[in-house]
Amino acid sequence: MKIVFAGTPDFAAAHLQALMSCAQHQIVAVYTQPDRPAGRGKKLTASPVKQLATDHQIEVFQPLSLKDSEAQQQLADLEADLMIVVAYGLILPQKVLDTPRLGCINVHGSLLPKWRGAAPIQRAIEAGDKQTGICIMQMDAGLDTGPVISVGRCPIEDTDTSGSIYQKLAELGAPTLLNALEKMASGVAIAEQQDDALSTYARKIDKSEARIDWSTPAVEIARRVRAFNPFPATYSHIAGDRVKIWRATPVNSASNAAGGTIIDAGSNGLLVQTGRGQLLISDIQMAGKSKMPVSELLKSKAELFAIGQSFEF
Repeated sequence: MKIVFAGTPDFAAAHLQALMSCAQHQIVAVYTQPDRPAGRGKKLTASPVKQLATDHQIEVFQPLSLKDSEAQQQLADLEADLMIVVAYGLILPQKVLDTPRLGCINVHGSLLPKWRGAAPIQRAIEAGDKQTGICIMQMDAGLDTGPVISVGRCPIEDTDTSGSIYQKLAELGAPTLLNALEKMASGVAIAEQQDDALSTYARKIDKSEARIDWSTPAVEIARRVRAFNPFPATYSHIAGDRVKIWRATPVNSASNAAGGTIIDAGSNGLLVQTGRGQLLISDIQMAGKSKMPVSELLKSKAELFAIGQSFEF
């Protein structure tokens, strides 16, 4: 098949790399977001997908939108059989969805219809899901509502963060995508309609959600710590100092102390009372400092994190 690939971050680049290793398909062009300022110098930087495409002499297009007629005609002129969309970042109008002979398919990081929307990985961890995966979906006008062609499944371990699941799904997505392409090329693909009644919405992450509410149960706080690692990273304040909390485990114990109170501080970390149960914090980061184990931080900040001190709400 003649394929147009649309994607932007490293997650998408992993899928483009897999496609390039598949000799029976031809990638006729790549679409990606315009170069953005990055780094301390705010130098214009190409996306990982553009860098990979350029390295392999694949033609790259970077329109600001696909809604104007010129961009739509440019796509039509490629005469592609299929467009593959992976974390592209632009809305595809219906005319674009209809342009390739076989339409457009999307690589989505959840087990649809669960977690449609912008943040499926984070919301799955936050909700305590035990499983996630990749769905290869035929795109339609709705939000992740199209029929599913191929599925790959992945367990969510108690130690997984959104960062680790992101990597697992990047590795799982490539073979799942190639499986879907094989079915489509041979004409045996069966696209199964989603049950809208079972859908859930993975709303975009707001930085305000990262502030810890110590009145909530320890198990919920621990899930949010994992879900928001590496971004936006959960945080709290103690004695006016902002601290990021990178790793924490719920502990099934309790005291009469108020939520946020430090119950113990030692080599295992900080044990903090919550609304239900206690939270053992293992990795922490002070403002302007590097992330480190609590046991190391206590060597210089023992007074700040002494037993009886409290994190602020």
